[in-house]
Amino acid sequence: MNGRERILCLLDGGKPDRLPFMPFTMMFAADYAGVLYLDYATDFRAHAEAQFRVVKGYDIDHVSVTSDPCCEASDCGAKVKYFPHQPPAIDEAHPLLSSREQLRGMSAPLPTEAASMRNRLRLIEQLKLGAGAEKLVEGWVEGPCAEAAGLRGLNNLMLDFFDAPEFIFELFDFVTEMALAFGRAQIAAGADLIGVGDAAASLVGPEFYEHFVWPFEQRLIAGLQAAGARTRLHICGNTRPLLAAIGRLGCDIVDLDSLAPLDQARREMGPRQVLLGNLDPVRVLCNGSPESVYAAIAECHRQAGGRFIVGAGCEVPRDTPSNNLLALARYAREHGAA
Repeated sequence: MNGRERILCLLDGGKPDRLPFMPFTMMFAADYAGVLYLDYATDFRAHAEAQFRVVKGYDIDHVSVTSDPCCEASDCGAKVKYFPHQPPAIDEAHPLLSSREQLRGMSAPLPTEAASMRNRLRLIEQLKLGAGAEKLVEGWVEGPCAEAAGLRGLNNLMLDFFDAPEFIFELFDFVTEMALAFGRAQIAAGADLIGVGDAAASLVGPEFYEHFVWPFEQRLIAGLQAAGARTRLHICGNTRPLLAAIGRLGCDIVDLDSLAPLDQARREMGPRQVLLGNLDPVRVLCNGSPESVYAAIAECHRQAGGRFIVGAGCEVPRDTPSNNLLALARYAREHGAA
């Protein structure tokens, strides 16, 4: 099996020849290819070349567009700070929606015309052309809570949950429809799977998550699947109180950060959910040894069972020793789905 076949086999309920290997390689990939992260995040040619190099060097099963968490927000007009060696960041001091009333005058950018979105579509086309027969092509959109925080400012958004709940529904509706349009454009460009990054969702409690966030994540996941893509949800941080609800979303893959135990996720999400993670990316993957990395991912596999994809809890740190990432790749090669 090649990487694309291996992942799709597992997602379809089959038993691939070995465990799929799908780590996030963002700053690591840029450094590996010798390109500035600024170019990796903004120039589809630099990003594609870096992905081709890193997946070949570490026997990774997918190529991914993950690089810029501000992609959609910047095309909406948000102020974004760009850096040579790290990902872009929203200017939290000057949010686009400094007042709630501004949402009424906003219209979503067209993915085929807006600069950052268009760059991602061209990247997907490049990835599909260069690796799509062998590697699964992963697109990406921001989830409702993350994108709302990008437009409104994280602190303002957290206060809005208490002060303006109806505004939260309006804002989440806007960003979810924008993500669906962007996701469909990526699927049309050749993406096999759309990842949904919703890191800010880990900052709300289970009651707020169920009431405000879950319905929009579910709409987004279902809409992307109806458009023909598989889906992957990535929520950084401690999602332990949310695991049962996340398990009801119907995602093809659920990522778990190191703060969310795999054995608890398996109990609360059931035997059919495909889980990825939850190796600590810093303490274990970056600062450990090849032997400790191999042992740690073996424990992750034990807790998760057969419906499992090898990867860390979040992005592979840029200073991760090569032999540590190779240890993850070796574990995937040497083990199959139970």
